[in-house]
Amino acid sequence: MDVGLLFDLRNPDAWHRPWADHYARSLEFCEEADRRGAGGVWFTEHHLFPDGYLPQPLVFAAAAAARTRNVRIGTAVLLPNLRKPAQLAEDAAVVDLISGGRLELGVGAGYRVPEYQLFEAEFSGRFARVERNIREVRRLWAEGGITPGPIQDPVPVWGGFYGPRGARIAGRLGIGLLHIRQEMFEHYRAGLAEGGHDPATARVSDLLPVILADDPEAAWPRIAPHLVHQMNTYRQGSVEGTDHPAPPLLKAGDFPEQRPADGSWATLEILTPEDAAVRIHERIKGLPVRHLIFWSSIAGMPDDLVARHIELVSERLPKLLADQAAAGG
Repeated sequence: MDVGLLFDLRNPDAWHRPWADHYARSLEFCEEADRRGAGGVWFTEHHLFPDGYLPQPLVFAAAAAARTRNVRIGTAVLLPNLRKPAQLAEDAAVVDLISGGRLELGVGAGYRVPEYQLFEAEFSGRFARVERNIREVRRLWAEGGITPGPIQDPVPVWGGFYGPRGARIAGRLGIGLLHIRQEMFEHYRAGLAEGGHDPATARVSDLLPVILADDPEAAWPRIAPHLVHQMNTYRQGSVEGTDHPAPPLLKAGDFPEQRPADGSWATLEILTPEDAAVRIHERIKGLPVRHLIFWSSIAGMPDDLVARHIELVSERLPKLLADQAAAGG
């Protein structure tokens, strides 16, 4: 199990910096994570967000691959339905080659109507379509349908799906499930069996809503406005292009939330590395976890908090998690 960092490259107006500077600084953070021993740097995808959410994760992944040496280079997630399978197979192979075989390809179906409209893709039936597209990408790699092919054989592929249907899709495909939740794991294993795959090959990973800080109480008021921006864009974007009413806007006073009674994650938890290790160990116990992924930044939060968070995730947290595993079985 390794720990990594997810970059969405949001650059909101309230904290805006020139775009070229913002991209350059983000690549520097990728290098810093690599230097400090992080397990991976991951990139995600959205289109038409006013804050410039990263639209092409494999393009940025190629740049990060060229600037790093050890971290896994991942997408969490990329949307195959907005690309031709051959294009995705080629682009991903190029990143795998540039990185020397470090690519982790996380994929999902997406949920925003405007993104599908932008690429003239059909929104309805998207789960069946994403399953077909993933199969075709893997066929192209396996049969030499594109050249050059990736170094890894096979490239690790992850399904960033939620709910029982998505977990079964990941299982049927024989790929990893990019979602850590005990109740979904059984649906995933059932999908593996349905697809003729050995359930012992099950593997899970996930993006955890955790920021590490030396003093969480002091960090909260500095991060809360950025979290409000992030959550409001997600909430508004989820209904854009539909008949559903826009949800009410959140405000800084809504955070931090009370932790759910079932012990699951709140929208965001700012924790010390020690407290995070305990919480994470509780949530992943008994699951075949490969990658734990953390936001590198929440919507342009201050650089000093980002830098310290990267340092704690990369250097401090892995040892604490190992100690928890040794102590708790």
